[in-house]
Amino acid sequence: MDMKLEVVVVPVTDVDRAKAFYERLGWRLDADFADGEGFRVVQFTPPGSPCSVIFGTRVSAAPPGSSEGLHLVVSDIEAARAGLAGRGVEVSEVFHDAGGVFHRAGTEGRVPGPDPERGSYSSFLSFSDPDGNGWVLQEITTRLPGR
Repeated sequence: MDMKLEVVVVPVTDVDRAKAFYERLGWRLDADFADGEGFRVVQFTPPGSPCSVIFGTRVSAAPPGSSEGLHLVVSDIEAARAGLAGRGVEVSEVFHDAGGVFHRAGTEGRVPGPDPERGSYSSFLSFSDPDGNGWVLQEITTRLPGR
């Protein structure tokens, strides 16, 4: 049986501020529902993604800004950085990991610039939403077998 990741909940403080941020990213607004009793859910989908993010009021008990390591895949990390910066997003420089494998938590082991061999899965950048939920873009040009 297939199991596909459909939605990731992102805890936020201010729903309208978060909505404006994700709109600025150019993500598709799928839903903004409220029941009039303090419950509200907003759903966005990144371009080309089968998975969406939701946030709102009374959607999550997690502390706002506590999501980290949310990964988005791009085929050109430098173009993606330029696109985000062009939309006014505060984004890190492109980096790769000192060990040559997946990046570590935080900024430990970050080496400036893309992977010198431009290996697929090896170049990254990061940004955060207004609450501090952490996003990572990873450049993938050739998928591993079975992916």
